[in-house]
Amino acid sequence: MVSSDQRRRQLAREKFERQQQRREEARRRTRRLTAVIASAVAVVAVIGVGSYLALDDDGKKDKADAAASADPSADASPSPSESKAPEPAMKIDKKAGYAMSLKTSQGDIKFTMDAAKTPHTTNSFKYLADKGFFDGTKCHRLTTQNIFVLQCGDPKGDGTGGPGYTIPDENLTGLGKAGADGTVTYPAGVVAMANAGPQTGGSQFFLVYKDSKLPPNYTPFGTMDDASLKAVKEIGAAGAEGGAPDGAPKKAVKITKAAVDKS
Repeated sequence: MVSSDQRRRQLAREKFERQQQRREEARRRTRRLTAVIASAVAVVAVIGVGSYLALDDDGKKDKADAAASADPSADASPSPSESKAPEPAMKIDKKAGYAMSLKTSQGDIKFTMDAAKTPHTTNSFKYLADKGFFDGTKCHRLTTQNIFVLQCGDPKGDGTGGPGYTIPDENLTGLGKAGADGTVTYPAGVVAMANAGPQTGGSQFFLVYKDSKLPPNYTPFGTMDDASLKAVKEIGAAGAEGGAPDGAPKKAVKITKAAVDKS
């Protein structure tokens, strides 16, 4: 007969093994992303792109695993390949215009979405907004060197969360053909999807507040209006916590309400 202590130890071992498997999967994804941009390091300082815009990275995964080991109720976030839920059924009108409005602690941010070119992304954002998925979440990452983006949409607030399903990449040629350095310019005002590799989009997205050169790997699906871009620029100007080039914004950005409506 197995005692309760033995059972707890067995469950702890099994949990640890799952965490190690997830960590190794995350490392493999990170290595793949790094390899894609490594050749451009000498020309453009975008070596951090893979970690800047990925849903997770080795450092964050190590912290998540450490917390999980210390707290039996915690668990590492699933990798995109482990997502079980199906993508939401297509319900938007692909010929219509849609706009997403975010009420935040730093002012209102609004952007139009291109449903014709990014129907899966637009449909997913409307589905999530209608459920209140983004309400109460924070924009967890600001980058202020080489690339200039504010990243939002993570329910966990640490770069590892998502909706439990993935959506396909779309409109990857929408910003033009990559140059010799493997990048295109994401103009200020563009809104694009963060991901952890091809076809792994979820709920995380980034708002570009200054022209940024990035590989064309991130679905550009929206455009901010002038007032919204100004608000995000002010967040960017304040910098990240501790003066770091990549971290939580010093001006904390909490989304109190998100809505998607026909424009």
